[in-house]
Amino acid sequence: MADRTGVPRRKPVPRPQQPLSETWAKDLTQQFRRTLSTKRMNELSSRSNSQRRSNPRAPADYFVDSQQPPPLPPRYGHDASTAAAPPMLARQAPFQPPPHPLVPQSSQHHPMSPPPSYAASLRNLPISPTPPTDSKALRFRSMLLSLSSTPLNWENPGLLDEALAAIPLQRIYDEAQEESDLFTAEAASLGPDKKPAWGYQDCVVRSLMKWFKRDFFEWVNNPKCAVCRAPTIAQGMAAPLPDESARGASRVELYQCSSQYCMAYERFPRYNDAFVLLQTKRGRVGEWANCFTMLCRAVGSRTRWVWNSEDHVWTEVYSVHRKRWVHVDCCEGAWDAPMLYTNGWKKNLAYCIAFSADGCADVTRRYVQSASRAAPRVKCPEPVLLHILAEIRALRRKDMDKQEKFRLMAEDMREDEEFRRYIIEGLAFAVSRILPGGKGEGESVGVSRSGDVDAQKIREEAERERRRLARGRGARDEMRDPTRDGEVR
Repeated sequence: MADRTGVPRRKPVPRPQQPLSETWAKDLTQQFRRTLSTKRMNELSSRSNSQRRSNPRAPADYFVDSQQPPPLPPRYGHDASTAAAPPMLARQAPFQPPPHPLVPQSSQHHPMSPPPSYAASLRNLPISPTPPTDSKALRFRSMLLSLSSTPLNWENPGLLDEALAAIPLQRIYDEAQEESDLFTAEAASLGPDKKPAWGYQDCVVRSLMKWFKRDFFEWVNNPKCAVCRAPTIAQGMAAPLPDESARGASRVELYQCSSQYCMAYERFPRYNDAFVLLQTKRGRVGEWANCFTMLCRAVGSRTRWVWNSEDHVWTEVYSVHRKRWVHVDCCEGAWDAPMLYTNGWKKNLAYCIAFSADGCADVTRRYVQSASRAAPRVKCPEPVLLHILAEIRALRRKDMDKQEKFRLMAEDMREDEEFRRYIIEGLAFAVSRILPGGKGEGESVGVSRSGDVDAQKIREEAERERRRLARGRGARDEMRDPTRDGEVR
């Protein structure tokens, strides 16, 4: 190419290349070694854990180096912008790059810590109800739905009037009034702002329980022979007769007289109808709890029928005076003694489900306040149980007005707060036993309830009741079952 004068233009003379540094060969060698070491570490990390454990020379710890390799001169084809840092390096890297002027010295060349574990946090998250899907959970749901219909049989006004006719009301009310006056006097002696331990309606249920256990219902293990009144021996099960089926007997136990001169057979139908039990007046745990809960409903108390997966049932009565549900076991004559089964009988409990005409609740935390007495809950997952209980509550409350639903929801919230208090008391008790001078082995959590102004008086009253029951235990042996655990109701 020529300019305007016609003289050809010369090609530009290339500039002399930048001289190489004195350490470029050393840097290239270091880079090669680091690349080879990275390749070996990646091969080792891809092996299985068993192969890695079988090789004692395999390195156990690695760290990630966020520093990039030093740039090499562009003449040898190395571009620092495209060079990737090796992901895995040995613990002792041969090359230590100089510290960056803007990065603190303490934050450079530290091994990357593993990601945090959130397992413990996830366990504390609220459980979301989940519908049952597997066959085991569906069977458990069907059983709970069937049990939840038991309290509905006690809502017939005509039958409740019939039940009231079987109760000596004047005697019950007189004893209740006397006991209520005693509680009021005791509270007045403690101070002007003290509240009586129990209200009048609570005393009515207490008096009803004493009459029911002492004078009305009979405990039956083996029924006596109807011909000669001799003891009988169990012979197995028998099919219910038409009359027995019509009165609600689902199964019949067959016994034979032990006398060789009689050898007569005695049938013992297991009735589930509480109003039939008003005429028979005998049975075991199931019959006792069924009939007594219905009588409590007849005298005007709100009741719950508590089913336990370890083959026991009992009653809960709502105390308007205390604004909480109270444990009542008519078989044992126990009032407000929820720790009777775990601390007294030394039983491990898994499920305690309370059913009423207006809902149901999992009340296991009221009766199991120590982890050592908690049996495994394997019938269904906890989210599934929440869904089943919510389904039963919605079924029982679907026809209620909004105000009644809000009242029951507030009651459920107070009960849940009570259960949380039990958990806190249990944890505090466990910590107190660890500390020097803590409580001894003989003491147990759950004896007293925080928040009750007369907790000490209640404990003394319970102790007096236990002593009275112990004194009369010999006279009641024939009406009790000495091997209650595992007894078929």
